[in-house]
Amino acid sequence: MTKHHSSIAHAVAAACIAVAASSGAPLSAQEAVAVAAPSELVTNETVLRLLAAGLPDEAVIAKIRTSRNAFDLSTDKLIELKSKGVSGGVMAAMLAPVATAAPEFSVDSADAAVPHYPGVYMFGAKDNRMTRMMATSSNQAKTGGMIGYAFTMGIASLTVKATIPGASAKIQTANVLPVFYLFFDESVPRAMQGSGSSIWTTGNGSLTTSPEELSLVRFTEKPGAREARVGSANIGGIKQGVMDKDRIGFVSELIRPGVFKVTPTSGLQPGEYGFIQALTGGNVSGGGGAMTARVFDFGITG
Repeated sequence: MTKHHSSIAHAVAAACIAVAASSGAPLSAQEAVAVAAPSELVTNETVLRLLAAGLPDEAVIAKIRTSRNAFDLSTDKLIELKSKGVSGGVMAAMLAPVATAAPEFSVDSADAAVPHYPGVYMFGAKDNRMTRMMATSSNQAKTGGMIGYAFTMGIASLTVKATIPGASAKIQTANVLPVFYLFFDESVPRAMQGSGSSIWTTGNGSLTTSPEELSLVRFTEKPGAREARVGSANIGGIKQGVMDKDRIGFVSELIRPGVFKVTPTSGLQPGEYGFIQALTGGNVSGGGGAMTARVFDFGITG
């Protein structure tokens, strides 16, 4: 056998072994020796030889992905490969010889460039990683000041409070200036987007898309529950949404499309806090319908 034919035979055998190995078929002793041998350098000429020998594209692609390579992929060479009958699939494997796995969602990676499940994350609550803040729904409203409202015929305000179950949040931190990352649906790669419901839906088909549509508040702590004022009424009219004086300022920074870094503008005192998202389509910071809300809560231990 000539050196030329020996090279082709070796390439064909290696390619077939690669396909067999990927399918789970057992390898013979002779094949195992071939696999253990150092892989040859695959070039444009090697690919053309394998195809000329009648190997299917799948075998050639397996050979490309399991061997060292030194392809010439200039525009002229790609045109030449096409003119010689090399398929698009084989040329794509030559351009990207290492198969890349689809990115996976993370729930704790500290890198905001890594795809995360949509939601709110606190950075540094546990080590130097992100901790996903699971949402709590508030669908119970309480009224306060009813007697004063009635006796003054509406001059004194009636307040409406949203109740959050539980005496404290599961996520607690001693950092008085906690850092948060908000991942909205836009941050999810299109190929990974599903057709299911989103955590950021407001309940009427629209989505929350930026931190400015949420309010950061400190809760009033009650036995077994926490409360936030979300409305008021008096002779002058009715106001819905978190009261301006109850809102805590924060700064948001766009990291990449759909991902924001959020930090309070000043240190937080020990207590219970949360980001409130309205679920009826209104902006919880300024208007309509915060009595039914989604809350991402946390606590400051001081």
